[in-house]
Amino acid sequence: MMGAAGPMTAEVADGLPTRARLWAMLAIGIAMSMAVLDGAIVNVALPVMAKDLQVSPGAAIFITNGYQLAVTAALLPLASLGDILGYKRVYCTGLALFTAASLACALAGSLPVLVAARIVQGLGAAGIMSVNIALVRFVYPHRMIGRGVGTMALIVAIASAAGPSVAAAVLSLTSWPWLFLVNVPLGLAALTLATRMLPVTPRSGARFDALSALLNALFFCLLITGVDGLGEAGRGGTALGLLAAAGLVGIAFVWMQARLPAPLLPIDLLRIPVFALSMVSSVCSFSAQMMAYVALPFYFQDVLHLSSTQTGLLMTPWPIAIAVIAPFAGRLADRYPPGLLGAIGLVALSAGLALMAALPADASPLAIAWRLTLCGLGFGLFQSPNNKVIITSAPRERSGGASGMQSTARLLGQSLGAAVVAVIFGHLHAGGTATVLWLSSALALTGALASGLRIRR
Repeated sequence: MMGAAGPMTAEVADGLPTRARLWAMLAIGIAMSMAVLDGAIVNVALPVMAKDLQVSPGAAIFITNGYQLAVTAALLPLASLGDILGYKRVYCTGLALFTAASLACALAGSLPVLVAARIVQGLGAAGIMSVNIALVRFVYPHRMIGRGVGTMALIVAIASAAGPSVAAAVLSLTSWPWLFLVNVPLGLAALTLATRMLPVTPRSGARFDALSALLNALFFCLLITGVDGLGEAGRGGTALGLLAAAGLVGIAFVWMQARLPAPLLPIDLLRIPVFALSMVSSVCSFSAQMMAYVALPFYFQDVLHLSSTQTGLLMTPWPIAIAVIAPFAGRLADRYPPGLLGAIGLVALSAGLALMAALPADASPLAIAWRLTLCGLGFGLFQSPNNKVIITSAPRERSGGASGMQSTARLLGQSLGAAVVAVIFGHLHAGGTATVLWLSSALALTGALASGLRIRR
């Protein structure tokens, strides 16, 4: 039943049968967990890697940045390939590349080899992330898509929360190459399931636009490198130059895409009001979340004088709350207006961030924990309904473009949020955390306004 293209195409018209759906979601969940985890666990291991490879901490940063840049630059091109070749083919190819690159990372004996392997691993992760939500649209019946995106939000939240703990556990037992080696059996298992269980989706048959893919990669590389440089002392001029170059490339890129019938940058989808508003909400919410994630550990350790362990424990209520509420939010999105749910969620996130910004210096752990729980509940209530709107407001044949934009908005929001914190901390030595939290609260409120505008539409 699962191997023939004809029956599969008929079944996928409105999702897969229950048993096949569970196996398909298991394959997607394993792959997404690995891709998200590898974006987080390496940060914890960077000092150990730098010492083992005998390089400076500054040079070791390329192990993280290479992965992040590759993922961001390749998301939209691979989403476009998903529309052209089928989402299953892009997903399985990305998963196979990610697994092979993980083995190469584990075997790397020098920094250049490790960075190169991480870049390839990032390309594989982009293949997974670019079409995962598009696949969910074909795995679940239309009436249950909210549950599907809720499940994906739960997986991402758990993987994000578990990243530092998994890295610490692995490093306490063995050496850093095992951070990558564990991906090999998991990747092979997920690939076996994916090739057998993921649905065969329609293909557009269009030609891949290599020039657009090149301009897209150049734009995001210039943008993210320039934004990162704003927070580094002595690099302000270079960063502004990179951002100016990104602006010029971006203008040329958008001008080209506006004249294409099926553009790599889905401008055609951005003309759909609810889709565009969902993108605004997504960028604002992920920027607000990342700003808090980066700034709060400094507040806990420098102001409250807590240890690293205590800081880690205090940060856990947020992702745990997301994991708890995400599946319920997905089910609610199948019954109630997602724009309303998203607006309520982001108002709650904004309130939680404002309460954290006004926190007294002698706040108790309980006072901090319930505020962060409110933030997590608000973000989780927003995320699943928002992702449902993103994927269902696009035509089915453009699901790849919608999925790629969803992942791009998340990564772009996270990158911009981290950069804003670096700039604020670079200019405000005192009160920087409160400023960041007030600004992130305002961003979340802006996202709530954009989400609320979708209700009537």
